[in-house]
Amino acid sequence: MFALILTQLNTKVFYDGIEIGDYFADILVEDCVIVELKAVEKISPVHEVQLVNYLKATEIEVGLLLNFGPKPQIKRRVVNADY
Repeated sequence: MFALILTQLNTKVFYDGIEIGDYFADILVEDCVIVELKAVEKISPVHEVQLVNYLKATEIEVGLLLNFGPKPQIKRRVVNADY
């Protein structure tokens, strides 16, 4: 069975319980996984921090960082809701 995948989905962002804006995920899988797409030489720590910030801001716990650069890379991050 295939999962429903929506691209560029608008997700509300909260800080301290207050809605502060919108985030447009590259791909959001069943409201459970943020997939952040890159096409860079190499994934840097900045890209990983960016993904973690998206997870914290949206209260989604699982994120994948996919790089389609010269050498494809995949990073998985999990942020517990109790962070």
